[in-house]
Amino acid sequence: MSEGEKGAFDPKQSRDQEYREASAGRAVRPRDAATLILVRNDGPTPQVLMGQRHANHKFMPNKFVFPGGRVDPADSRVRPAEDLRAEVAALLLARMRGTPSQNRARALAMAAIRETFEETGLAVGRLVETPQTSKQKDWAAYFARGVSPALGALDFVARAITPPYRTRRFDTRFFIADAEHIHGDPTKVAGSGELQGLHWIGIKEAEDLDLPNITRVVLAEIDERLRQTRAAQKARPVPFIHFRSNQAIRDVLGA
Repeated sequence: MSEGEKGAFDPKQSRDQEYREASAGRAVRPRDAATLILVRNDGPTPQVLMGQRHANHKFMPNKFVFPGGRVDPADSRVRPAEDLRAEVAALLLARMRGTPSQNRARALAMAAIRETFEETGLAVGRLVETPQTSKQKDWAAYFARGVSPALGALDFVARAITPPYRTRRFDTRFFIADAEHIHGDPTKVAGSGELQGLHWIGIKEAEDLDLPNITRVVLAEIDERLRQTRAAQKARPVPFIHFRSNQAIRDVLGA
């Protein structure tokens, strides 16, 4: 995939636009971001991986969240060992802001895998004989594990845009994957330190943590989803939470 492929993410342009909009008193344009919910099914009930954001973070300090973050330019250049499934790509393209493209959809999934590796040290992917290389440090460290992203293992389960009154806004896509797709021991969590106290926790126990509202909504969604058959999960519409006139709206994608 070429660096200049249509729909690629430009962080400088996004930051400049964010500054101009904030200075003009308009709602800041949300930046593309992605989150990966890893699920362990090797116990009596499913467990998810969560960590606590540092108190000095400007965005959602002290809150417990899933691993994730902003899309990086390198995310649109990495070649997956396995691409997104067609139905997942179609849901990601639905109502995509700007110019929709397969490359942007793919980059969102790539960002979820990269951010998860950066924040937890867990490499979600498939072993390959000849790993790729990258100048981006997190991708370089990921490829050093001998793996490549297998996007077919990811399902797209929710989308949410930060309220317009926030000075930092993200258009976040939430992905989910079974922990069996982690290369290595899922209990050996050791990431960048951006998330504190990373641990596997049952969904009901997680509801008692200090969670952002959207994380609580997504937890409820995946709790319902995981109770369904695989066929029903695939057919389940994706909730899309956004705002109009500062009022939260819950739509669905793929209904």
